[in-house]
Amino acid sequence: MGVLNEKPLLILGGGLMGLAIAHELAQRGKRVEVLSRSRREAAGFVAAGMLAPHAEGLQGNLLNLGQHSLQRHPTWIESIETNSKMSCGLKTCGIVVPFESHQDCESYPTYKFGEKLKRNELLKEVPGLSEKWKLGLLFRQDGQIDNRRLLMRALEKACVELGVHFQEGVEVIEILRDSQKFNGVKIKDINGNINHLKSEEAVLCCGAWSKQIFKTLPIFPVKGQMLSIQGPKQILKRIVFGPGIYLVPRDDGLIIVGATSEREAGFQKGLTPKGQSDLQKGIQSLIPELNQLPHMERWWGFRPCTPDEGPLLGMSKISGLWLATGHHRNGVLLAAITSELIGKAICSTPLSNEESSFLTQFRWDRFKNHL
Repeated sequence: MGVLNEKPLLILGGGLMGLAIAHELAQRGKRVEVLSRSRREAAGFVAAGMLAPHAEGLQGNLLNLGQHSLQRHPTWIESIETNSKMSCGLKTCGIVVPFESHQDCESYPTYKFGEKLKRNELLKEVPGLSEKWKLGLLFRQDGQIDNRRLLMRALEKACVELGVHFQEGVEVIEILRDSQKFNGVKIKDINGNINHLKSEEAVLCCGAWSKQIFKTLPIFPVKGQMLSIQGPKQILKRIVFGPGIYLVPRDDGLIIVGATSEREAGFQKGLTPKGQSDLQKGIQSLIPELNQLPHMERWWGFRPCTPDEGPLLGMSKISGLWLATGHHRNGVLLAAITSELIGKAICSTPLSNEESSFLTQFRWDRFKNHL
């Protein structure tokens, strides 16, 4: 067993959250090393890229966190695009949520943030919408990022340009500590060699796999299956967010269709006939004619979920080990504020009262009644 003596700040996980935090810390002058088993497994390569705190009907502290992150996205994306010289595909396209009744619409948690649409107005926004939908809410402030094709690659490039070092194919086996102080990780490389990588600080952002590294974290995987269909350009101008199904149109006519929510699947890989059938039924329930379009890709991934579906942010019970995980289905939305909060906290940059409250509200130990 070898011992590697250099002591960079470690990012445990090379997905969207890990890259976002590595980029933030590198901009702040930190020497950063990203350890990743397989970046292609990351939820950032799977998600649809919606920025939808209002359309998804978030509530309470999570809505507040999502709204603040949404406001930060333009500046955050600009910094990534400046450092990478690549586009991230940020687009404030607005999201339509259709309803079958006035009662359903007016009882929606974020009703007051939307623009109410009658049936004829709804059809102007979403041509071909099924007759079952009588009215809707338009959230003009919500949007999307093309995370699969643009954002993830731009973040990787921006990190490289800022001197972030990557170790791909590395599995973190164990957190090393001296009493309750973090002092490194035990890792296995792609050749099966075991090493101790010493460090005084790390950020755990392994998404759905975080609990495998830190056993007491209240995180579990929720599998999601998705597909894409190819239409003509501008076939849809708005994202459509229906019950259990959403349609996210890209500029080139590609439409991302998602996503199943399979809490009992664990880490079971692969597509299932039921999951794919549910997606096609969902398309039929929203815009039936889209089922005639050719299918392009089908894929799956694992959302990192907590008991209240909010993330785990800030210092863990081990001094020096920070948490940025458990973002469930809002990772793309919350990446901007998560990276800023963790970056400021690690670099001892003063936090506003609201920022400090976020780190309190989303502490790892808020679930003591659940455990």
